[in-house]
Amino acid sequence: MRLLFAGTPDPAVPSLRALLEHPGHEVVAVLTRPDAPAGRGRRLTRSPVGELADAAGIPVLTPAKPSDPEFLDTLRALAPDCAPVVAYGALLPRPVLDVPVHGWVNLHFSLLPAWRGAAPVQSAIRHGDDVTGATTFRLEEGMDTGPTYGLVTETVGATDTAGDLLGRLAESGARLLAATLDGIADGTLTAVPQPTEGVSLAPKVTTADARADFTTPAAALDRLIRSVTPEPGAWCGFRDDRLGLGPVRPLRTGEVELAPGELRVERRRVLAGTATVPVELGEVKPKGKRFMPAPDWARGARIDGVEYLG
Repeated sequence: MRLLFAGTPDPAVPSLRALLEHPGHEVVAVLTRPDAPAGRGRRLTRSPVGELADAAGIPVLTPAKPSDPEFLDTLRALAPDCAPVVAYGALLPRPVLDVPVHGWVNLHFSLLPAWRGAAPVQSAIRHGDDVTGATTFRLEEGMDTGPTYGLVTETVGATDTAGDLLGRLAESGARLLAATLDGIADGTLTAVPQPTEGVSLAPKVTTADARADFTTPAAALDRLIRSVTPEPGAWCGFRDDRLGLGPVRPLRTGEVELAPGELRVERRRVLAGTATVPVELGEVKPKGKRFMPAPDWARGARIDGVEYLG
């Protein structure tokens, strides 16, 4: 089939690469978000998907809005049979959805109808799901509501960060997307409506959502921090400033007792109290500095006496 691939960030790259290497499909163009400022110099930078397309010699489309008339004209001229989508980052209007013969097929990183929305992986970790996965479905104007083609499952590990889990799902999802397009092409795969039960929403995670609350149980704090690692990154207050937090390790019951947020600096570890058991801090990031081991930070901060996080 002739394909228009739509995607933007790193997790979409394995899918594009798989389709570029697939002998049964031809990627005729790539749709991605416009170049955006990045890095300390804030220079305009191509998206990861756009970079791969450039390297492969594939035309790259970067409309400010997919509703732009010029983009719609270009899309019609390309005449794709199908348009696979992985984390493109913008809503597609009905006239655009109607162009490909087989529609737009989205790879979503959850087991739909669970965790519809922008942050399915973060939501799965934060809420303590044991299993998640990825689903292919046909896009319609609703938020991740279209009929589904297939799915793969993935166990959520006890120490998985959102980055870890999304990395695995990006690879297994790429294989699922390629298989889905094969089934559509040969007529062996038909989309089926999503169940009406089990719907949950996963809105975009903001910096405010990533604030660590040490008055919550250790298990919940651990899941929150892992769910926002690496983006947008967990943080808490310390001495009237922000302290970035990497993943923590809950201690065993009865090992140490601390009040919520109370710090305890030992020779080789730094502990902080929660509503249940304390947690051992991993890496932390003082304002304006890079992540460093918590004991190194504590020595530099000269924590003496009782101090608190949060």
